[in-house]
Amino acid sequence: MKNNLQATQGIISILAIICLAVGWFKIFPGDINYFLSGRLFYILIGISFIVQGRMLMLTNPKFVYPMYAAAGLCIIGAFLPVGSNLNVIKTIGLLGGVVISFVSRPQYRK
Repeated sequence: MKNNLQATQGIISILAIICLAVGWFKIFPGDINYFLSGRLFYILIGISFIVQGRMLMLTNPKFVYPMYAAAGLCIIGAFLPVGSNLNVIKTIGLLGGVVISFVSRPQYRK
């Protein structure tokens, strides 16, 4: 089960990076670029954090709910209007999820 979750998370993460790159390089018209890099990217990252939270349930359960919270912030922030003052929550969710994923990794000793 863990290998399936890792593969799923990897595919979702790659799709998110592609969305971000397409938005940065402005390959499509402005609205589509914003949708890909400002909305779909955060939705995919949020889904990736949810999958990672399921993997954490198996290895380090104390980080599951913070990871779900980070995912929620990413996904909710992706649906906020462009000029909203709350748009920063998607960035907070992204940074929180990245920090949690690094902190929750198992420590390997030689």
